[in-house]
Amino acid sequence: MSTEVTSITYLFDPLCGWCYAAAPALGRLQGTPGVRITLAPSGLFAGQGARPMDAQFAAYAWSNDQRIEQLTGQPFTQAYRDNILGAEGGRFDSGPATLALTAVAQTAPGRELEALHALQRARYVDGQDTADAAVLAEVLSALGLADAAALARAPDAALHRAMAERVANAQALLRAVGARGVPQLVVTGQGGALRLIGGDALLGPHERLVELVMTAAA
Repeated sequence: MSTEVTSITYLFDPLCGWCYAAAPALGRLQGTPGVRITLAPSGLFAGQGARPMDAQFAAYAWSNDQRIEQLTGQPFTQAYRDNILGAEGGRFDSGPATLALTAVAQTAPGRELEALHALQRARYVDGQDTADAAVLAEVLSALGLADAAALARAPDAALHRAMAERVANAQALLRAVGARGVPQLVVTGQGGALRLIGGDALLGPHERLVELVMTAAA
């Protein structure tokens, strides 16, 4: 007896505050019977999207983060403000975290969303710099993802190529559905049709999100 599976692609960036806000909804959605979520990192804040963490950008980020916390309840702690936004010579660069998640995708693909949420908590709650390969490896090791941790600590050329391919595919998917920015969900409907569910749905009632997903999959 075959079971219908609803395939969802989650477009995100590991340093996107709104993607962190969407984490509880993603966790519940992953636990919905018959739903399979594939992560697609967009590279929004990697490569040319990365930048130094100067005082002006830090103030902008904290203001935006406070708005997210007020709207969603997801915490942004003083440790994050002091150690990440206030770090002298720091960088706002999602490349290393995207590389670490690609390592998880290659070694324990069923746990990538769990790893993403752990990296988000490490940054926004514990104030750990997830642009630092050593920090990334420690977080993955704590999850028991030893193989991914080893790759994150010493990424090879193959891992870099795999990440570049994932980012290119995510950007192509964003273009295909006419979306900009993240988070976004793309549901694969009947006959392979791609249907976009905007990120706002991830911040609303869970029942409504499931209803939108099932409708898009029909």
